[in-house]
Amino acid sequence: MIYEGTMGMDEGAPTTARLRDVLNRAGRVVIVEGPPGEADSADVARTVVTGAEIADLARVLALVDGGTGDRCRCNGWPTITVHDVQGELIARWTLHHQSGLRGIGDCDADLQDGPALTEWLAQRGLTGSREVQARLAVQEAEEDRRRLRWLQAAPAGLHDAATEVSNPHGSDLEAWSDRLREAKPWLTTLLREGYPDEIERIRVLLAWAGASARESTGGLKWYDMAVQELLLAEDPALILSALATGSPSPVQLDGAAQLFSSLEWTGAHGKDLPEPLRSLLIGHIQADGTDPMRFRMRHGYYGAERSA
Repeated sequence: MIYEGTMGMDEGAPTTARLRDVLNRAGRVVIVEGPPGEADSADVARTVVTGAEIADLARVLALVDGGTGDRCRCNGWPTITVHDVQGELIARWTLHHQSGLRGIGDCDADLQDGPALTEWLAQRGLTGSREVQARLAVQEAEEDRRRLRWLQAAPAGLHDAATEVSNPHGSDLEAWSDRLREAKPWLTTLLREGYPDEIERIRVLLAWAGASARESTGGLKWYDMAVQELLLAEDPALILSALATGSPSPVQLDGAAQLFSSLEWTGAHGKDLPEPLRSLLIGHIQADGTDPMRFRMRHGYYGAERSA
């Protein structure tokens, strides 16, 4: 059996010319809507491409020559198996994230037109890629709305800086870490210039942190972490004082609940809070907290084991 990894197909950069050379020798191409490990399952949707349609497939599989220089860690799907006119398997490729192809060279390659391939597959009954893209579009739109809500909650004088540092320029861990490292000094300077009084600055930051505490899109985003880092850089005694004096707003208490249950805070200061702040925060959560807030309260955050 001949497929990816033999005949030198894993040597050299992937190109459209190499892909078309394989397809020019094809008698049929089987596309299975699943990863390679499921390609033989009768329960997985598939389509068989023959004759003139093979040239059409070659068109929508056109690559950005040279490849990405890397390989995606997921299995990839759909799986494309190419058979010659005698029926022998000559290549096996996988699609990754509906935008890239693996198996035609020593690394993955981006498709020149991923959406065109997605629609081509859907026209032949393989709608999985289109459904994934639709879900991703909905998720991306909600992510944009969440970021805008965070920007709207930014303290006066910080909106422009927050807009710049929260613009999505990559979603991997390294990009996230770089953005956080770049954002912190800039925002720190602007905050200290705009809010020189420490108590006022802490209250402003707590309100900003609280703006994300009730989001349903899953965990803190990197820009939420930037605000948390700013709070953690403040004197912890002053943070407690800022909450214990005056009347903290509900959104400031939301921010406090987020901060006091973070690993960074509990690792440095423990879970217990002094009275009357402890009772104030527990009462707020019991009356109007989110499920994650109540979960953390029940598990001893804020020193709440006997009060939850």
